[in-house]
Amino acid sequence: MMNTTSRTTLSYLYWPLVVTALGLCAGALLGWQAEGTMSGVASYFVICAVLAVLEISLSFDNAIVNANKLKSMTPIWRQRFLTWGIIIAVFGMRIVFPLLIVVIAAKIGPIAAIKLAATQPDDYARIMQGAHLPIAAFGGTFLMMVALGFFCDPDKDVHWFDWIESRLAASASIKGLEVAFVLILLIGFSRMLQPAESDLFLRSGIYGLLTFLLVDTLGAVLDRPSTAAKTAAQGGLGAFLYLEVLDASFSFDGVIGAFALSQNLFVIAIGLGIGAMYVRAMTIMLVERGTLAEYRYLEHGAFYAILALSIIMFTQTLVHIPETITGLGGAVLIGLSLLASMRWNRSNPA
Repeated sequence: MMNTTSRTTLSYLYWPLVVTALGLCAGALLGWQAEGTMSGVASYFVICAVLAVLEISLSFDNAIVNANKLKSMTPIWRQRFLTWGIIIAVFGMRIVFPLLIVVIAAKIGPIAAIKLAATQPDDYARIMQGAHLPIAAFGGTFLMMVALGFFCDPDKDVHWFDWIESRLAASASIKGLEVAFVLILLIGFSRMLQPAESDLFLRSGIYGLLTFLLVDTLGAVLDRPSTAAKTAAQGGLGAFLYLEVLDASFSFDGVIGAFALSQNLFVIAIGLGIGAMYVRAMTIMLVERGTLAEYRYLEHGAFYAILALSIIMFTQTLVHIPETITGLGGAVLIGLSLLASMRWNRSNPA
């Protein structure tokens, strides 16, 4: 068994760097095929690189939450998430998901959707942008429930902002409080939309809430302790499903926002796919090095970033918020939690 503590940071980045080189080359090739000029090559190359950075900035909090969940998963399911999960993340959410939206919205077949993406990227982007409202409602609701589930935990005894987090932890005894809060918020935002949009927003948000409750319940059933061999073999499946839905919720905003930089589905898939590889590498590094245990507030910063992202997704149904602000906001919260953790470590050397 490999001694993970001896691994260097560069060793974690080996495959992401390989995928980066191949992806940027593929992006440059797409630029040459589309434009036939060196300026076109440079433009596509830069867009792929910017999309990768955007994905990393938007998903760093995702890596922290993934690492926290992976700690409690069985080794086999942990490995399955790090292999199958990245395939689902890159191909499922960055390629299949945008195509599926167009298939449903435009009522066309998958082959026609691929042709539309390849030959009429402007129309493809317009359909994707038109689907932003239900996606924001669904993803924002799911992420908000994830964040509230962390803070409204009666067993949570480490608090970054004690004056509010201790009260949220104590409120966990009130059954259904998080659900009621999210429903009130959904109704409030829906009242600010046009009637047709209001109904769609509310229904999509309720679907996001139901998805969270179903995945959470299914995970508890599948991963409950048991001595039965069959159940033991299934241990980790619930956590796997939870992480996949969580990753999808994080990806919604990035996939939609990417169309502001490019209307080319394949360029977007390359850029976001490169970023997803770095997120995977960060997840592995956080798990193997025990970084979450070393920096006690780092996880808090990630969940505050998730809560902020969910509110931003709701707000984006009313006004446009640039993706750079979304990414920087999450990075700032995580950075502040890291600094707070380092100060605590210096004050408590034992």
